[in-house]
Amino acid sequence: MKDCFGHRPGLRSYLRSYLILSSTLALAGCAGQVLSPSLNPGVPQTLTPSASQAVPGVSGGYGKTSGNILVLLPLTGPLAPVGQALQNAAKLAAPDGGAQPLDIRDTGGNPAGAAAAAQAGIAAGDGIIVGPLTSAETQAVAPLAKAAGVNMLAFTNDAAVAQPGVWPLGITPAQSVQRVLQVAADAGRTQLAALLPDNVFGHHLGDAILAETQTLSEPAPQIAFYTPGFSSVNQAVDQISDFGTRGQGLMDQIKAARALGTPAGRAKARDLQHQQIPPPSFNALFIGETDENTLAELANFLPYYDVSAPQVQFLGPAPWANIATDMAHQSVFVGAMYAAPDPAAAQAFDAKYQTAYGSAPPSIADVAFDAVALARVAAASGGYTSNVLAAPAGFTGTDGLVVLNPDGSVKRGLAVFSIEPGAPTISSPAPATLNQP
Repeated sequence: MKDCFGHRPGLRSYLRSYLILSSTLALAGCAGQVLSPSLNPGVPQTLTPSASQAVPGVSGGYGKTSGNILVLLPLTGPLAPVGQALQNAAKLAAPDGGAQPLDIRDTGGNPAGAAAAAQAGIAAGDGIIVGPLTSAETQAVAPLAKAAGVNMLAFTNDAAVAQPGVWPLGITPAQSVQRVLQVAADAGRTQLAALLPDNVFGHHLGDAILAETQTLSEPAPQIAFYTPGFSSVNQAVDQISDFGTRGQGLMDQIKAARALGTPAGRAKARDLQHQQIPPPSFNALFIGETDENTLAELANFLPYYDVSAPQVQFLGPAPWANIATDMAHQSVFVGAMYAAPDPAAAQAFDAKYQTAYGSAPPSIADVAFDAVALARVAAASGGYTSNVLAAPAGFTGTDGLVVLNPDGSVKRGLAVFSIEPGAPTISSPAPATLNQP
């Protein structure tokens, strides 16, 4: 996850500002990596930078069987720096052109431009669409692709665009929520609460938390939303902690004893101070914040309202991988967990990109590399069809295991990390399989 751990300069701050889902732009928090070719039944295919081997025994289904790979990128406009990085990565996945050359077309970073570029590529006979970048662009291109019988591997992390023939390859809020909540549940942390920003990203997280707790047959979670600012954040933590019921009475007694101004009053206050405040009604708290200033405020409010480890396990979203090292400076967050790709899976791609372009790739480059490699594997396996792309075993790429389902939804094999001083550590390795027999 390169950029997630601060190893990728350049676009790091830009990408972090677009971690929320929107109709304008929905990037992968730390995007996916490409798979390498060997789709045997029950064995994930592994994509390499020049993947071109066939996947035996898998063919047929919806989609084209031949044609060039249409790559839709924002090569002009405000998203052009991202588009250039994506183009670099796409070319690494198809270095020799091969039997399926890349047809790279500029979208301008807007829906109308994406639709026009898609129409031109489809008219030219391209067999699969890789990209575009944003949710809005994907929504504009999807009906054109469907009418032409062309499958799409989009870069957005907006799960709402998923449908048969359209797979969003960016890491979605739901994917990271599902994984970290499952690990927490395995450790007995089944009473959940959540503190979430009152924005699109926060509400996507909230929806995912509600759905996953139902899947795990856990009690309904307590969820508090807040807007930016000291007062709203304070109020949300106060509300979720229920400190007024748990601890305020004890604090009032201590203040009253001290106010007596007598030796007996001071002695009573000292005795009361040794009494334990009851723990919160939850033993796991999902914190959806990704802004470091607001996280610093939370680091003060949470212990003030007596919400802290070990009574409560803190959990967070995949974008925490961008700031995990900085978060470790706040002792309250040491031991907090989040789900994200294992950066070890991306080392080969990182090295290849560094060698080719003289700089480390931004994390969003992974998804373009993987998408093109996957398209090339499919082409060598009977065509860009849904049966090949949605092979049950999935593919292993730079962000680990990924499985494309026939309905357009995407599963990812994410690792779970613990925030620790110095650097995060893996507390639960990424799974080797996702679809069990």
